[in-house]
Amino acid sequence: MPQYRLSALCAPRSPVSAWSRGAALALAATLSVGAVNAAEPASKQGSVSFSTTYSIEVTQDLMTVTLQANKEGMQAAEVQAALKQLLDGALTDARKSATPGGLEVRTGSFSVLPRYNNNGRVNGWQGSAQLMLSGTDIARISQVSGRLNQLNVVNVGYGLSKGLREQHESELTSQAIARFRARATQIVSDFGIKGYTLGDLSVSSTEPGFEPRPYLMAMRAKSAEVADAPLPAEPGKGVLSVTVSGQVLLAP
Repeated sequence: MPQYRLSALCAPRSPVSAWSRGAALALAATLSVGAVNAAEPASKQGSVSFSTTYSIEVTQDLMTVTLQANKEGMQAAEVQAALKQLLDGALTDARKSATPGGLEVRTGSFSVLPRYNNNGRVNGWQGSAQLMLSGTDIARISQVSGRLNQLNVVNVGYGLSKGLREQHESELTSQAIARFRARATQIVSDFGIKGYTLGDLSVSSTEPGFEPRPYLMAMRAKSAEVADAPLPAEPGKGVLSVTVSGQVLLAP
């Protein structure tokens, strides 16, 4: 007797079951598209980047004087020994007047090099040694520089001390931030936007470097009165500034 097996796969489809299956597929497709749209990022928020700076001009309070000894001779060792003797004497003298921050003493370059004739042959040696005086006591530095008459002044430089910069740092920072906020408010107003939020910000200060002034002197006079005269000093003006840089995110 023949046997028959009924299977859902070969069962006849009714119009109602076919419609249900199609509706389910359509619903699944709709949900899938909705999930993709939900995963998409929101539109990027508008932003403006700019910087503001606040500066003040102050009198330079830091002075550096470079003094130099020069020697020549036929033997390198002799030139070196002579320079060392001069430098040691000047160091000993200058240290008597040294004060922390007011007048600080340090050595500079020290070199001994061959001297050549017109034929390119060595016909002797020449050398130089430097002593540097720096600090905020400009009057004291000027007096000591004039007293060290065994050396010649080759350079005078002026700048701003760390103490002076720190004294004005808070004021400069507050003013620079105030300018940044004022400009941000103006930009938002010009764009006709309701408001803003701050993005990345940075605050930086500008530290002016030294202003070197070449100071070439002829051989010092033999007169002790002239030789010990204080070095003329007239500091100029320096500029301290703080800059605020950042990003303003515009409210939608």
